[in-house]
Amino acid sequence: MRSRVLFIGYGNPGRLDDGLGPACAEAIERMAIPGVTVDADYQLSVETAAAVAQHEYVVFADASVDGPEPFSFHPVHPARQGTFSTHLVEPEDVMGMARDLFQAKAKGYAFAIRGYAFHDFGEALSDKALQNLTAGLSFIAPVLQNCLFDTAVIPRAR
Repeated sequence: MRSRVLFIGYGNPGRLDDGLGPACAEAIERMAIPGVTVDADYQLSVETAAAVAQHEYVVFADASVDGPEPFSFHPVHPARQGTFSTHLVEPEDVMGMARDLFQAKAKGYAFAIRGYAFHDFGEALSDKALQNLTAGLSFIAPVLQNCLFDTAVIPRAR
């Protein structure tokens, strides 16, 4: 069965809550959702565009420094190719390269989980970041299982 969804968790697990993306990817991988390919890395790269081109949907999971709690989820639109650094490739850049280089028609989504501790070194998530990750996983798992990307609604905070 061909994978319909690529789930990419990215960030640096050695920088505390910056590891939320890879931690989310690990949790999704343990769920073994049919039709979902999971990848994790420190940062997005040009090579990611080739992988995006092989899927119908892609989710870019990362930590958010100042985004809404507990997480946000929104479409990612391809950027026009321009100049970029290999150390700063954003989801929009990856989607643009996938479209321009590989004629990809994948739909992209950003899944940003709110973190709090980024300025020290360590391979642990803060308690509040773990709570946000748990809430995010409760949201994203059924979206991935049922390909509900265009109709996914983030529950309002209480």
